[in-house]
Amino acid sequence: MASTPPSFSPSRTTCASLLRQLQLIWDEIGESDTDRDNMLLQLEQECLDIYHRKVEETRKHKADLYKWLADTESELTNVASSLGDCVSFSRGKGTLKQQLATIRPVLEVLRLKKDERFKEFLKIKSQISQICAEIAGRAQSESVTDQDVDQCDLTLKKLGELKSHLDELQNEKILRQQKVKSHISTISQLSAVMSIDFWKTLNDIHPSLSDSSNSTPQSISNDTLARLTGVIHSLKEEKQQRLHKVQELTKFLVELWDLMEMPIDEQKAFSHVTRLISASVDEVSIQGCLSAEVIEQVEGEVQRLNVLKASKMKELVFKRQNELEEIYRGVHMVMDSEAAREILTSLIESGNIDMSELLQSLDDQIRKAKEQALSRRDILDRVEKWKFAAEEEKWLDEYERDENRYSAVRGAHKNLKRAEKARILVSKIPSALLDNLIAKVKAWELEKGIPFLYEKVALLHSLDEYNVQRQLREEEKKKSRRYGK
Repeated sequence: MASTPPSFSPSRTTCASLLRQLQLIWDEIGESDTDRDNMLLQLEQECLDIYHRKVEETRKHKADLYKWLADTESELTNVASSLGDCVSFSRGKGTLKQQLATIRPVLEVLRLKKDERFKEFLKIKSQISQICAEIAGRAQSESVTDQDVDQCDLTLKKLGELKSHLDELQNEKILRQQKVKSHISTISQLSAVMSIDFWKTLNDIHPSLSDSSNSTPQSISNDTLARLTGVIHSLKEEKQQRLHKVQELTKFLVELWDLMEMPIDEQKAFSHVTRLISASVDEVSIQGCLSAEVIEQVEGEVQRLNVLKASKMKELVFKRQNELEEIYRGVHMVMDSEAAREILTSLIESGNIDMSELLQSLDDQIRKAKEQALSRRDILDRVEKWKFAAEEEKWLDEYERDENRYSAVRGAHKNLKRAEKARILVSKIPSALLDNLIAKVKAWELEKGIPFLYEKVALLHSLDEYNVQRQLREEEKKKSRRYGK
């Protein structure tokens, strides 16, 4: 059975039919066999040349496919390396086109992954740049470009390092924001106490701090933190100075009140500053209590009282003198009031003495007089009892000399009862009253080193004289009773 001819013959069939046509044409033309052979050789050579060119083109295409395959494998390896991925890949044993068809999808996946990783690097670097700019105090951060990312190292390790650095910067940013917030709160408190313009103070430090609309983030730069710290230090010093000034003025004000005996109602108007006299700087937190207006108010009151003091001092001096004289009179002490007043008048009119010192001197005299009066009080109480007993003794003597004392006259019954009580009281004069009084006076004089004066006379002298007179009266009574018998 004859074999079927190969079926690549459309072109062959065509060539054969064309050759037959060419033979027919040559027959008609009458070409010689030599010419025909030459022309056929030429056709054959031209065909060979075409085949040679086609083979070379195909060989070149094959080489290009090998190169594409090698480049693809190299790119796949590089991308996987830059991502830090370990890719196990085999291109297989098929044709070159089959091998390329196998490796290209893997490369596309890695390329997509690399692009996503690259964008993540760009995003993190941009955030880092932004925070660094905020910390450095720059208005704009430096833009991050593709050249700022090393595309040969896009590994997860490198990404983790960047994220860790970003976390550190974000924590630093949070800490700085907290510091700024704390500093602003402190400035607000200090400004409120001294009635200082809070928003102007913040604006002078950095405009972003006074932006109530929050349209721009607050500055957290080193310079801003340093300025905030400096302003707080300045405000604390100012607060300390103002508190010291208010305390000194208020102490002087209280001295003037005491000196001039100002009414309590007038003093209450300044209770907001008197409560600060003993306060520490950390205890002062009432809004406006250290304002310039408050300080001016206290200064004005001190000036007003100083003017008023000059006209009222003379009155106060003589008021103290009256008090001193009253103390002396109350305990029977001797004082040359007229001479003392003349001296005071002379000192005041001369203008050569500090009125405050003069008042202080009088206050010291009053204090000493009160101390001395207190030390004399017990003796004076006993003197009063002695004087009362002596008066009763004198009345009893007169009563007993009255021959009509028992007559039925008006009041005789009362006199009789008085006489009974007087006899009991008089019987106690030598021991219970007089002896105790003399012992007390002697002890007082021994302690003080001065005689105990009563109505300008030494009390012991008066008591001795009374004893002598009493003994004389007793003698007279005895003689009278003896002769009467």
